[in-house]
Amino acid sequence: MQLYAIKQEVMKTKKFPFWLTLLLLLGSFASWAQFPNVMISDVESPNETSIFINPKNTNQIIAGANLNSCYASYDGGQTWNRNAITSTIGVCGDPCFVIDTNGYFYYLHLSCPNAIYWLDQIVCQRSTDSGLTWSNGSGMGKNSPKQQDKEWACVNPQNNEIYVSWTQFDEYGSNLPDNKSNIMFSKSSDQGLTWSNAIQINEVSGDCIDSDSTVEGAVPSAGPDGEIYVAWAGPAGLMFDRSLDGGQTWLDHDIFVSDIPGGWDYSVPGIYRSNGLPVTCCDLSNGPNRGTIYINWTDERNNTGTIQDVDVWMVKSTDKGATWSAPRRVNDDAPGKQQFFTWMTVDQVTGYIWFVFYDRRNYPDTRTDVFMAVSKDGGETFENFKVSQSPFIPNSNVFFGDYTGISAHNNVVRPIWTRLESSNLYAYTAIIDSYFTGLPEEPAIPFAIEQIFPNPFSESTVFSFKLHSPTVISLSVNDIYGNNVASLIENSLVQPGKYIEEFDPSKYKLPSGVYYFSLTGNGINKQRKIVYQK
Repeated sequence: MQLYAIKQEVMKTKKFPFWLTLLLLLGSFASWAQFPNVMISDVESPNETSIFINPKNTNQIIAGANLNSCYASYDGGQTWNRNAITSTIGVCGDPCFVIDTNGYFYYLHLSCPNAIYWLDQIVCQRSTDSGLTWSNGSGMGKNSPKQQDKEWACVNPQNNEIYVSWTQFDEYGSNLPDNKSNIMFSKSSDQGLTWSNAIQINEVSGDCIDSDSTVEGAVPSAGPDGEIYVAWAGPAGLMFDRSLDGGQTWLDHDIFVSDIPGGWDYSVPGIYRSNGLPVTCCDLSNGPNRGTIYINWTDERNNTGTIQDVDVWMVKSTDKGATWSAPRRVNDDAPGKQQFFTWMTVDQVTGYIWFVFYDRRNYPDTRTDVFMAVSKDGGETFENFKVSQSPFIPNSNVFFGDYTGISAHNNVVRPIWTRLESSNLYAYTAIIDSYFTGLPEEPAIPFAIEQIFPNPFSESTVFSFKLHSPTVISLSVNDIYGNNVASLIENSLVQPGKYIEEFDPSKYKLPSGVYYFSLTGNGINKQRKIVYQK
C-alpha cells in the first residue's frame, strides 16, 4: 500500500509544547492512570467485590467483599465506611448489591448457618436507611442438602420486583455422574421480604465439579418491557434463557449464544483461581440501543499454543435474545496477553456500556493493571483506558476471588477490584468522573481519525487520519475477533500531517463482513468499523 501525505506541517522549533512534554514523561493515555484511586478497605482480605450506585442519589454507593464486609460511601466514593454484616441465617460470601427505585438497598449473599448445611440457601438483607442498618434477611432456594452458590440479582424498575438467579449443586465438588448443577431462579414482589419457590430454568444440566462442565455465571437482567434475561456458561457453551411473564415460564429450549474456547475455567499465572463467567445486561435507556441485550465474558479463543492469550468478549442481541452477534473483542491491545475477571454494566441514562478487567498488556510478566473499556455506540467500538495507578503482582497462594465489579449511572462510573500488595488484599475503586469533565484526551492523543469513505463499500474504501507530531504508527485491519487480516503500515515513523490510506479487501481475499481499521501510536489504539459488501 502507498501512503499519501496530502498536507505536512513542518516543525519550526525543537521546543516541544507542554502537552507533548507531559506525554513523553508520563507515557501514553493507555498506560497512564488518569483517575484517582481510592482504597475502600484492607480489613479481612477483601475479595470477590461488588458495587452499586444509588440512581436516586449518585453520592450514595454501596459495595462489599467476601465474607461479610459491606462498605458505604456518601460522597461519591471518596471515603468509605465498613460494616460487618451479620444474620442468623448466615453470611458466607459472594456479595451482590442492588438498589430499587424507592432507594432501598439489597445485599444478597450465600448462607453458612452451620457446618452441616453449608451453602443451604441464598439470603437477601435489606436496608431502608441507605446502608446504615440492615434487616436479618430472608432466604430463597433452600433445598438441603443441595448447595446454592454464586447468586446475582437485578431490579425491574417498572415494578421493583427483584430477580435472582444462581447455581444449585446436588453436591458441590462431586464427580459422581448422577450429581448435577442447575440454574435456579426466584423473585420477590414485596421488596425482598418473601421469595417465590425456586425453579430450574436451564435445559442442559452441568456436573458438580465446579469447572468447565458446571453451569455457572447466571447474572439476570430486566428488559424494557418486563422481560427477564439470563445467560450462563456450561457444558453446552454460553447459553441464554428468557421469561416474558415475570419469571413464571421460560423457554422450552435454551438458546445457544457462543462457544467458549478453552472453557470458562482456565488458569492465569499468579492467580489462585480464575474464570471467564458471563455477565448479562440490557439497555433500559431511552437511547437508540434501548432493549439491546449484552453478554460479556473472557476466554482463550485466540491462544496460539505457545503464548497464553485471554481476551474480553461481548455479544449482543437486538431481538430479545433470539439471535446473537458474533463475539466482539473488547480489549484493543496486541495479541498474546491476558485480560481476565471482567465485569460489565450499562448506564441506564446514557446507554453507554462500561467494562472493568485485569490487564497485562504493558508487561512481559505477571504484573497486572486494572483497565476499563467503554462503548458509546451499542458495542460497535470500544475505547480502552487504564484506571489503576500502578501495577501489582498477584500471588497464586492467595485466593483472589472470582469477580470484579462496576456500576454506572448518568455518567457517574465506579469500578471495584481487589489488589494484592505484600500478601495483603485491598479493595479499591477509582473516580471516573474526570473522563467526562476534566480528562485532557485530545492533547494526549498524537493522532486524529477523520473519516472513512465510502462505508459500507463494495470495492475499496479510504481511511483518513491526521498526525499531530512525529509518531511511530501501525495501521491494520482486524476482523470481528481481533485478528489482523491486513497490515497497511507497520511500526513506521510518520511525520505530522494528514494522510489517506486506501484499502482494497479483494487483494487480501477477504469475504464480505464487518472489519475494523486499527490505528496505533504511542501505545494508543483507535478503531473504526467498516462494512465490506461484495
